[in-house]
Amino acid sequence: MTPDWDDNQPIYRQLAQQVESNILDGALKEGEAIPSVRTVAAEMQLNPITVSRAYQLLADDGLLEKRRGRGMFVREGARQQLIHLQQARFMQQEWPRVLQRIQQLELDPEALIQQLQSLSGKPASS
Repeated sequence: MTPDWDDNQPIYRQLAQQVESNILDGALKEGEAIPSVRTVAAEMQLNPITVSRAYQLLADDGLLEKRRGRGMFVREGARQQLIHLQQARFMQQEWPRVLQRIQQLELDPEALIQQLQSLSGKPASS
């Protein structure tokens, strides 16, 4: 089964984002081998060059490492690196839109905090 690819972004970038998501979710653990280029290409009906390009992008970002004759592996510290990167991206790109929407809807910040606390099961830090 092939995923629904977004025509607005290159497939190799979308595949790289899927691998990043798998690292963040713990489906791919640090030190663990990732599926081979051939396996992913066959399963997702992609050109192996597309898969190689996605893996190389992640290696260039320091998330994957090549081990000669053994394949590609998730680097130690990759998950934490991704968390920091995604947090920064969220705060710069997504949060301003969320905040604008909160203001448009005149949502009560205290009610939002209480909702977050009930969803997370954690009390607010004082």
